[in-house]
Amino acid sequence: EMTNLSVKHRGSLKEEYEVGGGSPVECMRSSDGTIKYLYRTGENHFVETVYIPEYERTTLCISSQVGCKMNCKFCMTGKQGFSANLTAYEILNQIHSLPERNKLTNVVLMGMGEPLDNLDEVLKALEVMTSSYGYAWSPKRITLSTVGLRKGLKRFVEESGCHLAISLHSPLSQQRAALIPAERAYPITEITELLRNYDFSGQRRLSFEYILLKGVNDSLVYAKELVKLLRKLDCRVNLIRLHAIPDAEFKGSELETMLTFRDYLTAHGLFSTIRASRGEDIFAACGMLSTARKEKTDE
Repeated sequence: EMTNLSVKHRGSLKEEYEVGGGSPVECMRSSDGTIKYLYRTGENHFVETVYIPEYERTTLCISSQVGCKMNCKFCMTGKQGFSANLTAYEILNQIHSLPERNKLTNVVLMGMGEPLDNLDEVLKALEVMTSSYGYAWSPKRITLSTVGLRKGLKRFVEESGCHLAISLHSPLSQQRAALIPAERAYPITEITELLRNYDFSGQRRLSFEYILLKGVNDSLVYAKELVKLLRKLDCRVNLIRLHAIPDAEFKGSELETMLTFRDYLTAHGLFSTIRASRGEDIFAACGMLSTARKEKTDE
């Protein structure tokens, strides 16, 4: 649009810089106060971002990719497939253009995509978030969630001071591979051994995410294996209720089962919580983000 410049110079600017910020193109509000925003990317794809207000804190769940390659069996983003990586600018724009930006206390990279599969751009974005020339946030306000891509994991832990959450969902390799195909290339036993080389005993937090699936991974047999797997790791376990997605082959565990599972872990030295579900009525809860329909209708 800068017609006072030559086509050549406009092309050079387009290659080197991203100018301006894209505001959300859609907004959905949950009955519990959660807000889901839809953003258009520079390549005309779409990603979702979720704003979660709580009592004395507010959390923004941001995306790192359009879709995802990991194909986790309980996740709508995985069922969507992969379309594109987000640039650092597109990751940051989810924060910068957020109407509630000044209210934010925490950011989690738990939206669409596998952050370690787009690590260069994610680290650039994290640098801006935590540097004095950027948002100047403490790294302790930021959490990255991953299935555990080993090479990227090592780099993230060493180059970033942010909190880390590992998507676990089963302590048994064969079963985890059926739920999370990346287990075949990056076994959870290797991931936990790698993490034992780093100090998570201070303010930096290491968490393991565990969706409880009825009759699949929710018995005390799995709780016992979980205790063995995470022994001598300074960590916590976040238990998550399964959120119903179309064509899902699993059902969520009953609350009583979740409480029994949590109490066993706690009694055996693993600090455990049951994460409250937010935004389920607008498909904004854990595992429910997807822009597949929007991608198809906008082609």
